[in-house]
Amino acid sequence: MELFWIISFPLAFIIHDSEEIIVQHKWMLAHKEHIIQKFPRMTRIIIHLSSLSTKAFAIAVLEELILLLFATTYVLIGGVYATELWIALFMAFSIHFVVHITQGVIVMGYVPGLATSILMLPYAYFGINKICEDVSGNKLIQLSVLGIIAMMVNLRIAHWVGKKFTH
Repeated sequence: MELFWIISFPLAFIIHDSEEIIVQHKWMLAHKEHIIQKFPRMTRIIIHLSSLSTKAFAIAVLEELILLLFATTYVLIGGVYATELWIALFMAFSIHFVVHITQGVIVMGYVPGLATSILMLPYAYFGINKICEDVSGNKLIQLSVLGIIAMMVNLRIAHWVGKKFTH
């Protein structure tokens, strides 16, 4: 991977997650009842997300950023399977944009992270194109699945850390 993509990834993460930190808690509190009414199967997740204070959410994002910075450093020093790790994380992050946009369509309005997700689509598109120059389609799918699984597992850990250090 080119140095630009490696270095820009944490910056893109910071920009996107800053939007989420700024609006997530207030937005969840303002829309919680409406979303639960519209999507009753999501009640547990919505209650959990609304229980995260801005500080708890920021701590969770910091935990994720620290892991991303470790992964970035690992790529820069040429660690074993570092490129695969980086690609898995980049793909999960890029797919995360599509999730926000889909959420916006479903609720027919703004959701936390939507604005930067839309703005970052070209970044993700060109990054994925660059990855595709070096990685086969099958390997890209495998790394994407691994990245999404890792992201989902770590999201639970990050939210736990955020709550743990704010109570």
